[in-house]
Amino acid sequence: MDKVKVMSIFGTRPEATKMAPLIKAMDKCDDIEQVVCVTAQHRQMLDSVLEIFKIVPDYDLNIFKDGQTLTEITTRSITGLEEVIKDYKPDLLLIQGDTSTVFSGALAAFYQHVKVGHVEAGLRSFNLQSPWPEEANRKLVSVISDFNFCPTDSNRQNLLKEGYTGDNIYLTGNTVIDALKYAVNSDYEFEDEFLRNFDFDKGPVILLTSHRRENIGEPMRNIFKGIKDALDSKENAQVIFPIHLNPKVREIAREIFADDERIHLIEPLQYLPFSKLMSKVSFVVTDSGGVQEEAPALGKPVVVVRDETERMEGVEAGTAKLVGTSYEKVYEAVKDLLTDEKIYMEMAHAVNPYGDGTSAKKIVDAIVENM
Repeated sequence: MDKVKVMSIFGTRPEATKMAPLIKAMDKCDDIEQVVCVTAQHRQMLDSVLEIFKIVPDYDLNIFKDGQTLTEITTRSITGLEEVIKDYKPDLLLIQGDTSTVFSGALAAFYQHVKVGHVEAGLRSFNLQSPWPEEANRKLVSVISDFNFCPTDSNRQNLLKEGYTGDNIYLTGNTVIDALKYAVNSDYEFEDEFLRNFDFDKGPVILLTSHRRENIGEPMRNIFKGIKDALDSKENAQVIFPIHLNPKVREIAREIFADDERIHLIEPLQYLPFSKLMSKVSFVVTDSGGVQEEAPALGKPVVVVRDETERMEGVEAGTAKLVGTSYEKVYEAVKDLLTDEKIYMEMAHAVNPYGDGTSAKKIVDAIVENM
């Protein structure tokens, strides 16, 4: 039979991280011919992942510009992708997640009558405004997708409840676990002097990540104040915060954390050092989606500082706690993990619901068997 022509499209670091194991798996498959196209919605952070996984894009739209709006990202992506799809003529276009690149990719493929495979399908927060615009993107993409690759059974159930048939829904686990196994098993050592010399055994270390648009402003101030004050409950407790490049996030972080020697503000980390750091800390406080999946795979409890999450599996399994953005809730959750060993151990030893690191193979098998 003819090889299946597959085009993978992504534009941000999280998408690249989760697509990398799949691209590697398709490389080894005799029944698939593939090309990679990046929009470079996030240029700098995307390139670091491409380098780690040794992926060289066949097409690079390079759309990133400072201060870009969602409308600009979407229109430039669709226009560029139309040309690329016409040039390669894929049988299947693969997208991952819920960014503007993902929505643009699905729509561009649909306009060219190309089948769409959505990796990480079926996630829902059930609030179109949070996360924004991601919840809308993922729902719109589901309408167009021919293959829905769901990380968990609850993602699958979401799609079934919305009326999608089980014929094109595949339960695969999450490729982020495939990627994380690759990263943590590597012999990487910190290049950053601060991290290389940091004493992780002195006391509990919290990894903080925070960047959500809907948290910027008072919610983020509450989160940061809650964490800062909770540190008083445990001697030698410290925070490491790789600050997002968003100037507003940086401004709030410096405002709240200024001059506190227990809180270390560092520049954003590439994927390998970030994964290594996550493996060495005590627990994680985050508003990120991907980190909610990665940390439990390393046995790290997660405090989710959002009002809703589309990743309820971790909350239900006990690996994560959804606390919202109020000062009191954040303070209590962080304090509990710092001071109550029973709570900490229950979360650390809960079973990770996001798969076993074989998701890429399951997706490849589904493509070959059904195209």
